[in-house]
Amino acid sequence: MVFVFDRLAELASEHAELERALADPGVHADADQARTIAKRYAELTPIVNAFREWQQAGEDEQAARELAPEDPAFAAEAEDLARRRGELEDRLRRLLVPRDPNDDRDTILEVKAGEGGEESALFASDLLRMYLRYAERHGWKTEVIDSTVTGLGGIKDATVAIKAGRGGGAGAWSRLKYEGGVHRVQRVPVTESQGRIHTSAAGVLVMPEADPVDVQINDNDIKVDVFRSSGPGGQSVNTTDSAVRITHLPTGIVVSCQNEKSQLQNKEQALRVLRARLLAEAEADADAKASAERKAQVRTVDRSERVRTYNFPENRISDHRVGYKAYNLDQVIDGDLDAVIDALAAADLEAKLAEG
Repeated sequence: MVFVFDRLAELASEHAELERALADPGVHADADQARTIAKRYAELTPIVNAFREWQQAGEDEQAARELAPEDPAFAAEAEDLARRRGELEDRLRRLLVPRDPNDDRDTILEVKAGEGGEESALFASDLLRMYLRYAERHGWKTEVIDSTVTGLGGIKDATVAIKAGRGGGAGAWSRLKYEGGVHRVQRVPVTESQGRIHTSAAGVLVMPEADPVDVQINDNDIKVDVFRSSGPGGQSVNTTDSAVRITHLPTGIVVSCQNEKSQLQNKEQALRVLRARLLAEAEADADAKASAERKAQVRTVDRSERVRTYNFPENRISDHRVGYKAYNLDQVIDGDLDAVIDALAAADLEAKLAEG
């Protein structure tokens, strides 16, 4: 703890200054400033509380050791306090791990059918419902930006915005960032007449939602095409060219939206998705340049790899990145994802701690 003591003392001093600032009525005259201060204060509070507890445990341990020669009971108390200090040191190391700067952001999540034809589209629909139910369990708001439905009610592709709100807690990205990759399903498809188990897959892409100030898009860098919205089987769902396809010329990224009734609304939604993709691409490039080893870690897993298997006959859910396995697939597919995500978040934290 010696090597981080000065850092902890600095954070405690900053925390005290923020506390004084929050008590100043003048600070609250500027809502944005007050919100920024309150956010930083909330971030530092658990660190400072653990630091103070660690300091107090150290003082109590020293006093107990000084009294131990006179009363053996103090020797046992000193050992208990030493163990407590060790636990607090481990907690402080974890609290000091740098936060993902995007953890407070909302999320753009895309689900795409992959190999397996109609069964893959039906599985993609199940995944979308799983994430919508997960968001509902957490009290998050969801907005389906775009979707293409197949004839049997499956989903060829869908894009949804997930907002965790602004109550001071972490954003949707802090939990959903681990979901990107290829998800595989093993089950008897509804289209299977002989009861055989089939394997198919769907892809999930998760991106932190970017604000317009984070990613600026030059009008000269995009090509906008309009077309008629279509429903299952390709039939037209309206008689106006309201659907929008945006091509970002420098990167080749293509985004289309058709869920809204007006061309302007679809364009705005498509730009939201484009900004998120551009932010994700820029951060991926930065990560790749920073260290090739990060590709092997949970938070930067190669999205072309299979990350999870949903085995319906065995009611088994398996995440291959961390070796997680449980037999409650029926609950997970209904939105009870926290245990899976907790395992991934724990592995992510351990990887960061190993980096030092």
